[in-house]
Amino acid sequence: MASKYTLSAMDILYVLIGSLIAGVSFKVFLLPNNIVSGGVSGISTILNTLFSWDPAMIQFALNIPLLALCYVALGKASFYKTVLGSLAMPAFIGLFSFLEPVTDSQLLAALFGGLTSGIGIGLVYRAKASTGGTSIVAQVVHEYLHLPLGLSAGLVDGLVIVAAFAAFDAETIMYSMIALFIVSRTIDLIQVGLNRSKSVLIISDYPNEIKTAIFKNVNRGVTNLGIKGGYGNTDKEMIMCVVAEHEFTLLKDTILAVDPKAFVVVTSASEVWGAGFTLEREFNLNL
Repeated sequence: MASKYTLSAMDILYVLIGSLIAGVSFKVFLLPNNIVSGGVSGISTILNTLFSWDPAMIQFALNIPLLALCYVALGKASFYKTVLGSLAMPAFIGLFSFLEPVTDSQLLAALFGGLTSGIGIGLVYRAKASTGGTSIVAQVVHEYLHLPLGLSAGLVDGLVIVAAFAAFDAETIMYSMIALFIVSRTIDLIQVGLNRSKSVLIISDYPNEIKTAIFKNVNRGVTNLGIKGGYGNTDKEMIMCVVAEHEFTLLKDTILAVDPKAFVVVTSASEVWGAGFTLEREFNLNL
């Protein structure tokens, strides 16, 4: 039961490094250029502009009641996975308050601030943790109103962007929306990784010959799937093969060399586990 509520040493390292990156990014890119990328950090940017309140203290003040809401509404497990990131990020913002802005261009701040903030938050998410803030509200909306989590997060961050009109002009809001988009896409990239693959489905009158050619030329395994043709209602065999992106051209040429009329469907596979990808690849073939 204890492991259910606690983070491992590696998880804690991810949270601290991610919070550090996100905190520094906020201080040198987002805050000095009035970029509101959603969340509690966005609210602190708005209040800093309107009332000159310290952003780190604002984030602390907002995160504490939100952590209480997390504990009551989402349970102990969510609370323990959220508390470190919720407190670490504003702590790093306060600690590095002496840092000067890297740029005074709002476009560059939106691009690079969104990228570095996304990397930091993505590392926190890799630890199955959270930086808290309005993501807690989004989770509560998801839990109790049964809206999709992505929609819930979009609604909450959208309200923060709308609130930014109280302090900033339309152009600043548009730059903020660019930053918010880059943050979300970078988080996805950190979660999924750069090693993308292709999933290939092959229907041919020569399945055995294609399998042999794939084993020999591409050195990848295949899976046989029994199917029934829709037009002639005949039994057929479909081959599924997953390859790294750089191997796809070789696989395509291999298939077409055996059967130029093969029916092939190719889709992107953002993450693949198993032999040849996350495990050592070994084939003992007697062909």
